[in-house]
Amino acid sequence: MLLPLLTAVLLAMPPDPPKTGTTSIYPELRAFYEDLHRNPELGYQEVRTAGKLAEKLRALGYEVTTGVGKTGVVAVLRNGKGPTVLLRADMDALPMEEKTGLPYASVATTKTDAGETVPVMHGCGHDIHVTTLVGAAALLAAVKNEWRGTLILVGQPAEEGGGGASAMLKDGFLERFGRPDFALALHDVADLPAGSLGVTPGPTHANSDRVDITVYGKGGHGSTPHLTVDPIVIAARIVVTLQTIVARETDPLESAVVTVGAIRGGTTYNIIPDETTLKLTVRSFKPEVRERLLAAIARIAKAEAAAAGAPKEPLVSVQAGGYQSNSNDPALAKRITAAFEANFGKDKVSAPPPTMAGEDFGDFGRAANAPSLMFWLGATPAPVFAAAGGDPTKLPSLHSPLWAPDPEPTIKTGAAALAFAALEVLGKP
Repeated sequence: MLLPLLTAVLLAMPPDPPKTGTTSIYPELRAFYEDLHRNPELGYQEVRTAGKLAEKLRALGYEVTTGVGKTGVVAVLRNGKGPTVLLRADMDALPMEEKTGLPYASVATTKTDAGETVPVMHGCGHDIHVTTLVGAAALLAAVKNEWRGTLILVGQPAEEGGGGASAMLKDGFLERFGRPDFALALHDVADLPAGSLGVTPGPTHANSDRVDITVYGKGGHGSTPHLTVDPIVIAARIVVTLQTIVARETDPLESAVVTVGAIRGGTTYNIIPDETTLKLTVRSFKPEVRERLLAAIARIAKAEAAAAGAPKEPLVSVQAGGYQSNSNDPALAKRITAAFEANFGKDKVSAPPPTMAGEDFGDFGRAANAPSLMFWLGATPAPVFAAAGGDPTKLPSLHSPLWAPDPEPTIKTGAAALAFAALEVLGKP
């Protein structure tokens, strides 16, 4: 049975549904969004979220499969002969405490795989993504007479470093549900005002790798350092020398980041430990730059350890499942930009620069050899954005405990934009 508000939309959808239909369904979408926000789940724990999404899509007439790639959701709507279009939303939240003060703020906690209890928050807007996917699903189902083809809607688990797209593909996604001709998605952003859109032709997200370095030393008493090989000092030297990779080994016209996010070693004041670990994030766009960065990290770590007389070489390991760089198909970006400008106005559409953040949405397009595009959805309240003069350093960012999208313009614009993007590439009657 269809849910009440969505039933009304399907029975009496206005002539131009993506722009006007979202007003009819917004109250239900808002309630759905607040529920998701109150009840966030980490990657591969999105059982409740997946269930709620599956319920909505099934009620709209989609053929729904759950448990794809552990907790993923796939919904299919066939409507005659035409292109197959994939729309994707990621579902997972982050292990962080919310500090927005919203009446629907999360107070959830959960246990990690390591058994640690952590707070959980939708600090990256994936609840917005899921909500706009439901909105677009309703709008597109309501105007089946306006398009031909097949829609594949994806609720993806574990985008935040968990390889959720890869897990769904390894679970036979293409074989079970079909190979898309186009792949589309959106991502909310803090550096655009709510109600606006961004389309970036070409590269959008960077390669992203996690590197662990374990430095081995010879422990001993802090009062007799000459009898030890101090791995903390070696680690400090490594951190400093790593900065030369971008500053002196990388072409200034290339994009690259090498960041040491954590150093862990030792237990107390007067004990020199046997080993110290470093955790790095490494970002790039081009494959050859990525290879040079990783090779340089290993070379520097080993050289600094050798210079200090370490008893053995550091262990340098690149974690499996790093993100590959994403790129919007230029021709598709041109089409979607034109559609957005025609329906939202040129003043609402921009072409932001690429980001060094990582994202695994591109895995779907690469696996299917299909043009793909992820567009940006402004989510910062317009008055707040204006007061900051558009300066992102003065605004709460994604992954901030203060991140709070402006729900109404963000959800309405996102749902309509996803629908317009799909209608642009679906077949016409």
